[in-house]
Amino acid sequence: MKTITDFPRSVVCLEDVGIVMPDGCRLSARIWMPEDAQDKPVPVILEHLPYRKRDGTTARDCLTHPYLAGHGYACIRTDMRGNGDSQGLMDDEYTQRELDDACAVLDWAAAQSWSTAKAGMMGISWGGFNSLQVAAMRPPSLKAVITICSTTDRYADDIHYKGGCQLGENLGWAATMLAYSSRSPDPAIVGEAWRGMWLERLENQPFLLIEWLRHQRRDDYWKHGSVCEDYSSIEAAVLSIGGWHDGYRNTISHLVSNLRAPVKGIVGPWIHKYPHFAGPQPAIGFLQEALRWWDRWLKDIDTGVESDPAMRLWLMESVKPEAWLEERPGRWIACPQWPSPEIASRTLHLVEGALTGEPGPGGRSISSPADCGAAAGEYFPFMFGPELPLDQRADDAGSACFDSAALEEPLDLVGAPRIALQCISDKPQAQAVIRLTDVFPDGTSALISHGYLNLSHRTSHKTPEPLIPGETFAFTLDLDQIAYCIPAGHRLRVAVSTGSWPSIWPSPAPVVLTIVSGSLDLPVRPAAIGDEWRFEAPEGAESWRIHRRREGDSKRRREENLGEGTSVMIMENDHGEVEDLDHGLRSGSRSSERWTIAKDDPLGARADIEWETSMGRGDWIVSTRCRASMRATETHFLVSASLAAWENGKEVFSKTMEDAIERDCA
Repeated sequence: MKTITDFPRSVVCLEDVGIVMPDGCRLSARIWMPEDAQDKPVPVILEHLPYRKRDGTTARDCLTHPYLAGHGYACIRTDMRGNGDSQGLMDDEYTQRELDDACAVLDWAAAQSWSTAKAGMMGISWGGFNSLQVAAMRPPSLKAVITICSTTDRYADDIHYKGGCQLGENLGWAATMLAYSSRSPDPAIVGEAWRGMWLERLENQPFLLIEWLRHQRRDDYWKHGSVCEDYSSIEAAVLSIGGWHDGYRNTISHLVSNLRAPVKGIVGPWIHKYPHFAGPQPAIGFLQEALRWWDRWLKDIDTGVESDPAMRLWLMESVKPEAWLEERPGRWIACPQWPSPEIASRTLHLVEGALTGEPGPGGRSISSPADCGAAAGEYFPFMFGPELPLDQRADDAGSACFDSAALEEPLDLVGAPRIALQCISDKPQAQAVIRLTDVFPDGTSALISHGYLNLSHRTSHKTPEPLIPGETFAFTLDLDQIAYCIPAGHRLRVAVSTGSWPSIWPSPAPVVLTIVSGSLDLPVRPAAIGDEWRFEAPEGAESWRIHRRREGDSKRRREENLGEGTSVMIMENDHGEVEDLDHGLRSGSRSSERWTIAKDDPLGARADIEWETSMGRGDWIVSTRCRASMRATETHFLVSASLAAWENGKEVFSKTMEDAIERDCA
């Protein structure tokens, strides 16, 4: 990334600006703006997050917000209430209070003498979510949004219940937020009130998994904040960005296909990171693209964004799977319209282990081992660690596989493959995991796309119905969006399994799923010859000034206990420890996960996650330890969490939370 220090306008940074909400709660904001903004007012760009501006998102904030401010914007980075240096308490994600607070911040900004009263919202993940959610509320100053790695559907395409299957990330994210939101405010910002704020935060900190498990269907809880409920509510211009190695691959297509407001989409080869420093390479000049977007919609400058293609996509070339790839070969393709009239559907049929042009009997039954899915990689890779999908052959061995003949010419898949199956289950509760893979001449199997479906949800996520054992049923499932070139000489494989551990929580009993018949519709685009679009190289402001006290590290391994018949997936992440050279705050964390399952008994599944965090300055140090666990009986999910905190080595707080939640067609 090229570091830029000379901007059109000199920048000042206000470390702590108090923005008081209508109920009296003070939110702490960090604001970057041109130093002459009082004389030459500027539009506002808001990023509204729980991730601690002081020590959480500082690295990316330093690269991003001074750059935008130097080009004539006031960038506001708020700590949401109950997080970082803000007052109040947070009881869940994307609550109406959170969104109302964001609107209040926008109203406050519009009233400032340095503001033009025009605003945008941006963010990745949480900030991408609430940017869309706030846009749907239509606050008067909000004219544009840049949403990165987000979703339009909080139920079916988030970290909770993909396809009605409970994701392992449901527990993982609850443990992560318990660790993030239980951290202390910084005394250098909030003064002597820090300790009372911290203890109140600890006392009221929820274990969010309990609430999420109480809503196993797509009810009103999940409809709130799901902008797919009414796309027409969004009138702000939307730039949607994502990555093929991220968990949120479908949002970009959904927004570009459904919004009536101005909208464009970009998808690169990236994991869950901002695209000016994301991997795998190539990164892009995201900040230059962002300026084009903001200048058009917040400053009324004709930057040409309205003439950009509807979708700009990185068409990935076929490569051997690795736990991490520094670079993903491919080329940029441009689709002027989306859905694209250039993309045609090509149908193959699942017939007795083959993908063929003619229909016939499926002829395969499968009861996958409980640990099938170990090669899937992380559902949300975002650590630059060993998190990408591996060679799929081990999981293919536990699946019913259907292979095409070797391709005679390259095949560009652009869009969402669709699978239609007619099946029989021997149990009333079952899951189907569908993977589309690229099979190399030497047998290597590389993941292209996948999809999950809780088969009780085959007709509705709102009103699931158990299967009738022995009866044939049908379902159709869209796999995740993809842009992928399969070379000549390779084969396509559809692999059907009855689980994917630890990506999704298993059904309560082993299942035999018989495939009666099926078909696969492939989105085929005419072969791309070369790059159809070019982005500028990445730029950014100066990096965060830190002293690295401890380097980070990520490890992932699988252990088998033959005596107990268990398989354990272990993930250990040391996030390192750093000291801010400007204000002296030290911060660090570590996390570990153990996902254990008995190969012949899904009820032997258990997950245990632990987080340790610390922060300090001089002789003052505070730390927390969070532990979260989940297991299940045939009828209930059993969850527990503990939270403990120390000040200067002395324990000052501890509590335990646990519950048993009835399984609801899950």
